[in-house]
This record gives sequence, structure tokens and C-alpha cells, in this order.
Amino acid sequence: MTAISGISSIGTGGSSGGGAASEIAGINKQIAAITSQLKSLADDHTLTQEQKSEQQQMLESQIQMLYAQIAQIQQREAEKAEQQQQTEQPASARADGINRPTQDNQLDVYI
Repeated sequence: MTAISGISSIGTGGSSGGGAASEIAGINKQIAAITSQLKSLADDHTLTQEQKSEQQQMLESQIQMLYAQIAQIQQREAEKAEQQQQTEQPASARADGINRPTQDNQLDVYI
């Protein structure tokens, strides 16, 4: 059985200065490396079909885990953006009742 090398995991506990884009780029590189290993697995004549099948399943599960990490990073970034939008919204949406009325703060004038 051949050893799989060059695969490291990226933690999703928080960004380490590079941001979500760099985390996702690193994960995409890992996916590309694993995909390359999957392609070369078909040409490996030193393994039996059963060993190839096991290796293929393991590599595919690693790819699925990496895609799950990407989904977690995207979810985390979406939550950050939503929180930021909520904190900025009240300051920019000041209503005075005349020029910028809201449902609760309106002035009805009939002449």
C-alpha cells in the first residue's frame, strides 16, 4: 500500500491573518493535489483492485471533508458580514419622522 503524502488539514477555528480567501485557496490546492493522486491511482499497477478501491474511497472522503471546510469558512464569513451589517444599519437608518420616516415614526399632514 502506498503512503499518501503532502496532505495537511487547515483548522477552521479562526482566520490566521490571511482571511477566508487565503484559507479557501489553500484548501483548493489540497483538493487539486488529492485529485491528482486519484488520477495517478488508476495508473498504479503495484496495487490490487481492492487496494485501489480503498485508496480511492479514502481520497474521495478527504475531498469531501475539504469541501465541508470550505462550506464552514463561507458560512462563518456570511455570519460575520450579517453581524457587521446589523451593527452598521441602526446608525445609518436614523429616522426623524419627516425626511426619513419609518413605520413607527411618521408624520401625517393633511392640508
